[in-house]
Amino acid sequence: MKLYPLLFQPNLHEVVWGGDRLCHYKKLPGSDTPIGESWEVSAVPSSPSIIANGEYAGRDLISVINEAPEDILGQAVNEHYHGQLPLLVKFIDARRDLSIQVHPNDEMAQREHGKMGKSEMWYIIDAKPGSYLYAGFKQEITPEAYKQHVADGTITDVLARHEVKTGDVFYLPAGRVHAIGAGILLAEVQQSSDVTYRIFDYNRPGMDGKPRELHTELAAQALDYHVESEYRTIYDENINRANLIVDSPYFSVRVTETPESFHRNLLKYDSFVITMCIEGDCHIRLRATGEELLLREGNSVLIPAVLADYDVIPLKLSTRFLDAFIDNMDKSLVGKVTRFLHI
Repeated sequence: MKLYPLLFQPNLHEVVWGGDRLCHYKKLPGSDTPIGESWEVSAVPSSPSIIANGEYAGRDLISVINEAPEDILGQAVNEHYHGQLPLLVKFIDARRDLSIQVHPNDEMAQREHGKMGKSEMWYIIDAKPGSYLYAGFKQEITPEAYKQHVADGTITDVLARHEVKTGDVFYLPAGRVHAIGAGILLAEVQQSSDVTYRIFDYNRPGMDGKPRELHTELAAQALDYHVESEYRTIYDENINRANLIVDSPYFSVRVTETPESFHRNLLKYDSFVITMCIEGDCHIRLRATGEELLLREGNSVLIPAVLADYDVIPLKLSTRFLDAFIDNMDKSLVGKVTRFLHI
């Protein structure tokens, strides 16, 4: 196979809490329906990404990966995840509050659903004044107290509420209660799973006019009731540097803002790379072939593991982008020194 960076057709999802910003952000025709999610790079069977460029245009991402899993995913990723893309990335626009929810870990998700668990992270792209989200509990409660708070509609009273602004980051390991609030546009990187336990939905109807299902008992088993002193991720925000914002067992994410050509050599991670263009159009230029690809603001590209040596070239004053991949580097002392020196 001749591999190249893959762009994708729009994959928009209509939801009761969605808004109208994603079409504008992605420069697509407007929609009269509430669009809450853009699944940027997906190998979830229920809604796989369709390739938009090159000779594989029109094909779904799952089938293309199946033809060259090691070259696209990386050898280590291919072996560990049995040829499956382990990440799903989205842009999310919340015009209204999302439901209070939690996701199971790998063990529970496999036991209950035969699927992968779901840890995720949020990068706030834009937030209207006063916008907030929930992440974690603000006080210790028991599973019995949790059920009572759900029953009497007071669950938000025991959740940690965080006002947010552009650039804020939250890591949400499986088990952490959370909800995106109204007025927030964000990028999400998550394990490739669609398992969600809805805890509370403000007693509102879904798109079909009926109340949406709650999963109180399953959520009680999945929840981590431990209280953290800080739920917001603190990270360096240096210009012209790939700033590490999440380094978890499931994915590594970096954010870069640069006004000039920026070299990304990620071959040593032995992983595919998903680049989400948060602000400012740019070119992706492969070091191996010199080929260039236009990546517009509000869009994403999957770069096969064997091609993960490239330059990001801003086309305006500056560009800001997220890189998400699986970190397969050596965790020994030598590996840590190499990681520390990596730019």
